[in-house]
Amino acid sequence: MSFLSPDLWVIVTFAAAVFQTLRFILQKVLATATLSPTGATFARFLYSAPLIAILTAVYLRLTDHALPSMGPAFWAYAMSGGLAQVVATICVVTLFKSRNFVVGVTLMKTEVILSVVIGLILLGEGVHGLAFGAISLGLIGVLLLSTPPGVTGWGWASMWNSSVGLGLSSGVLFAVSAVCYRGASLEIEAFDPIVRASVTLSAVTGAQMLGMALWLMQRDPGQINAVWRARRVASWIGLMSMGGSMGWFIAFTLQTAAYVKAVGQVELILSLLASVLLFKERPSKRELAGMAVLCVSILTLILVV
Repeated sequence: MSFLSPDLWVIVTFAAAVFQTLRFILQKVLATATLSPTGATFARFLYSAPLIAILTAVYLRLTDHALPSMGPAFWAYAMSGGLAQVVATICVVTLFKSRNFVVGVTLMKTEVILSVVIGLILLGEGVHGLAFGAISLGLIGVLLLSTPPGVTGWGWASMWNSSVGLGLSSGVLFAVSAVCYRGASLEIEAFDPIVRASVTLSAVTGAQMLGMALWLMQRDPGQINAVWRARRVASWIGLMSMGGSMGWFIAFTLQTAAYVKAVGQVELILSLLASVLLFKERPSKRELAGMAVLCVSILTLILVV
């Protein structure tokens, strides 16, 4: 498609970061006031998957594209990425209950470092040697962020705690999902990146919605009704999720996951603004130092990867 700019992936990545920040703000509100972390995660898929499927069908019809074939490799990548994303989202929404908003998002953003390694392992998309220095710097930033809210000073004795575990787990799982989504989109034989991205996104979100519905029916059926009762806010989570996911998937189709996630770190700035302006939270000096070091690591990766 000739109208697509070579830098389109940067534009859609910025848009995705904006949508994702808005979604996490809404999920934080619901998770702390109305829904469980699992329910808040389910709301995302329930109110976005049907819309994504409809828009994909409309786009295919308007552009005269047939539904592309999806082989075993596609489904292996797509379902692995979908499962990793669901668990990662539950981890980060749970994290919002124990750490403030911006620190939670920053810990989650270790995914940009981890996606470099996972991309090399799964897709063979390597990095330059200097990138390992940036990865090491990023780990220092994570350590600075790892002290619980009640601990003061710069000691490291209490750095390993459940909040750090949730944040790092979400980072690993989000990195796995990003690389798997890129792998899935590359398995679709279509020149149009929007076709590849939207078909992949439809398959993933549809499976996520059905899988989580079945899980909640067995484990916590009350949350399904709670998600419906919270639809005035939860539906906006679905809309923000749809916009963000489409941006991420188009970017993953056009560029490696490590590059996309690196540019997506603009979300850290948006999260800091949300934390201060909306939730009246004040990160500690140590947490700000950790975020600064992590941002330097991310910017270094942009330059050397």
